[in-house]
Amino acid sequence: MKQLSTKVTSNAHGQDSSYFLGWEEYEKNPYDEIKNPNGIIQMGLAENQLCFDLIETWLAKNPDAAGLKKDGQSIFKELALFQDYHGLPEFKKALAEFMEEIRGSRVTFDPHKIVLAAGSTSANETLMFCLAEPGDAFLLPTPYYPGFDRDLKWRTGAEIVPIHCSSSNGFQITESALQQAYQQAQKLDLKVKGILVTNPSNPLGTMLTRRELNLLVDFITSKNIHLISDEIYSGTVFGFEQFVSVMDVLKDKKLEDTEVSKRVHVVYSLSKDLGLPGFRVGAIYSNDEMVVSAATKMSSFGLVSSQTQYLLSALLSDKKFTGTYLNENKKRLKIRQKQLVSGLEAAGVTSLKSNAGLFCWVDLRHLLDTNTFEAELELWKKIVYEVKLNISPGSSCHCTEPGWFRVCFANMSEETLDLAMKRLKEYVESTDSRRLISKSSHERIKSLRKRTVSNWVFRVSWTDRVPDER
Repeated sequence: MKQLSTKVTSNAHGQDSSYFLGWEEYEKNPYDEIKNPNGIIQMGLAENQLCFDLIETWLAKNPDAAGLKKDGQSIFKELALFQDYHGLPEFKKALAEFMEEIRGSRVTFDPHKIVLAAGSTSANETLMFCLAEPGDAFLLPTPYYPGFDRDLKWRTGAEIVPIHCSSSNGFQITESALQQAYQQAQKLDLKVKGILVTNPSNPLGTMLTRRELNLLVDFITSKNIHLISDEIYSGTVFGFEQFVSVMDVLKDKKLEDTEVSKRVHVVYSLSKDLGLPGFRVGAIYSNDEMVVSAATKMSSFGLVSSQTQYLLSALLSDKKFTGTYLNENKKRLKIRQKQLVSGLEAAGVTSLKSNAGLFCWVDLRHLLDTNTFEAELELWKKIVYEVKLNISPGSSCHCTEPGWFRVCFANMSEETLDLAMKRLKEYVESTDSRRLISKSSHERIKSLRKRTVSNWVFRVSWTDRVPDER
């Protein structure tokens, strides 16, 4: 008699992906400047550790929030008792205003249309349960975050059909790629319920262009399907660019409060912009009342604690703090990203031009022995076990071109990042040297063979001439 469910006994979770296997290897041998200087440096984890000092300073100045007090009086009992799944109104209001601030106050968010969830993982899965039946499909542009194979499919039974994007145009979404993905789903007899994108992109570290966003909205309008825009990196856009949300496009196209707007849903989290993944704060924003109602009920399975909501409502309500934080966060991200790019260039390595996120999409195709995903995995193993850097291979992100890797830069100190680049440079130089020696040896052998053949031909030819000359 079978005692465990198929979900338990199958490997559909995706834990055997090289993305997760790299984490496991890091955990066996983690780098530490003092205790383990030869360990593996974690560059496969998209954490934002650059602005903890700002948050810790705020906490020191606002002891009531961290101490669960209000006007100097303890509200521990009030927060410790049962809270329903709608969440604290003051927190949802503060979160909505923070989301507006990130978008330059060009769009507004109604707190009543926000559903709280235990992180974006829970939020995305909840939307899958709300929008798709088991066996229905969502289209996702490649490369995409490896965890989506778990988040969107494992428990919901939904399917993912890739929208294949190419390095020839910077991995941007095109109309032909959208049409091909939709047609592929039809060939597989899958009902397409929507498209899910990350904006800014994980793993590319780029924002979707207005052209792409307009294309997506027009496409879901024509096909009568949904669009989920995962915008958890919206506050990480650095440089002179402003983040452009799908909500901006709906406003520009005068589609607010229309049937189309009811099929556009935004996912947000404080894990990346504030660097608080351990707090488990995610959110769904939807204009569809039925989605909001159902998702709110489902949130019972992954609530955000009242204590967390109380603390963060105080922090996000401090407009002076949020304004300073967002500006400083962008400055520090830009500096750290430039440090990574400069280190890569010093090693003879290029990357996709990026303007957001906590990582770069790095081109190591010139280090592949062959242009295959097998060669990519062999290179990844060498980088993990020999170079001692955990980076994420493009194949784990379903990239269609071997040799691309996601490399994170915001979860370590400047010194650790410098060391990582030093290790990579030494590996690239040693690889280039080996290849040069191998090429030189090959050329010498080839030249020797050519001379040997030429001498043989000369001798044969001379012998043939002798009888004629007699």
